[in-house]
Amino acid sequence: MKYLHTMVRVTDLDASLDFYCNKLGLKEVRRIENEKGRFSLIFLAPEGDETSQVELTYNWDPEPYDGGRNFGHLAYGVDNIYETCQKLMDDGVTINRPPRDGHMAFIRSPDNISIEIIQNGDDLAPAEPWLSMENTGSW
Repeated sequence: MKYLHTMVRVTDLDASLDFYCNKLGLKEVRRIENEKGRFSLIFLAPEGDETSQVELTYNWDPEPYDGGRNFGHLAYGVDNIYETCQKLMDDGVTINRPPRDGHMAFIRSPDNISIEIIQNGDDLAPAEPWLSMENTGSW
């Protein structure tokens, strides 16, 4: 058995691509436009690791999606969690669970999907402003 991808439904394709690509740093690796089914599938992956894909499913006819938290979360390892979280904040992303422990943080996509950011290798030493930062919302 081999992991293929994780699928999340999105309501605003432009906002989602901006978040996942421009802010989180994923790259589009494949796109399927299905006119008969009236949907688009956009596959994204971290640079250099196309085996870790997320599939954005965009249904052309609007429908509400509730309970992004019920999905669980996507998780990505990063080389420096503090630099990653700072860049996300600079790009207007709320850090719902700051990396107080130098190990883990959570953010949310425009469709309320929880995303875990994990420090690769050893945890970083606890540091400000993260150490004193409170949780925001749910994660």
